[in-house]
Amino acid sequence: MSYLAVKHLHITCAAISGSFFIVRGIWKMRDSAMLERRWVRILPHLVDTLLLASALTMVFWSGQYPFVQNWLTAKVLALLAYIALGTIALKRGKTPAIRASALAAAVTLFGYILAVAISRQALPFLSF
Repeated sequence: MSYLAVKHLHITCAAISGSFFIVRGIWKMRDSAMLERRWVRILPHLVDTLLLASALTMVFWSGQYPFVQNWLTAKVLALLAYIALGTIALKRGKTPAIRASALAAAVTLFGYILAVAISRQALPFLSF
């Protein structure tokens, strides 16, 4: 498999993961029974596993590593914050307001991660 194919897999998985996160966030705010469906609980784990595997493959094949490349470090740290906010939005938030705020912050971070990936700059909005 070529680097370009892995990159396209990564981009596709990121798009699916982010889109489905937003859908699940909306379902959570509406207390939808869809969240109880088996496929809804399993699919994010499958997609995110492919996303992580493709990311690690690209890191090793390209020789660009987090904590060496500033933009990759920014992506990894933002990803960790995104995961934390996502768990608050979908599971751990005690009130609807907390969950909605965490969802909005997580989606904003997802946009930041996307901007970093495209620009390869830790501060992508300053480079435009």
